[in-house]
Amino acid sequence: MTLYSKKDIVERARELAKMISETEEVDFFKKAEAQINENTKIATIINQIKALQKQAVNLKHYGKQEALKQVEEKIDALQEELDEIPVIQEFKESQMEVNSLLQLVAHTISNQVTDEIILSTGGDLLLGETGSKVKNSSPSCSIK
Repeated sequence: MTLYSKKDIVERARELAKMISETEEVDFFKKAEAQINENTKIATIINQIKALQKQAVNLKHYGKQEALKQVEEKIDALQEELDEIPVIQEFKESQMEVNSLLQLVAHTISNQVTDEIILSTGGDLLLGETGSKVKNSSPSCSIK
């Protein structure tokens, strides 16, 4: 059995990260983000939202509830307008796909580590128990 150091594992993780960054999902994400950054309409809406958010913080601080409600409604309307732009929809979808890929990788690693521990201790994969648990949980057959 080979023992790996944390340094070895981090090095492999960096290799995996590089592989992930070179997938179709990440490539699409980068292209969509570039299109968003080049779009003046989107930039204008985002700047309006940011300005209104600052205004909302101040209104909340000073307890101006009615004015705050109006500003929040304007923010929601601008956010809806932003969400209706096709490239924004594509960007959000690609963001979800990249996140799903990352979750799949993390889940796969976690499951594989668990399985390796169970197998290396002589455990039972179907029961999800390590060898020491299997040995200690076996019923003793002492019939009197």
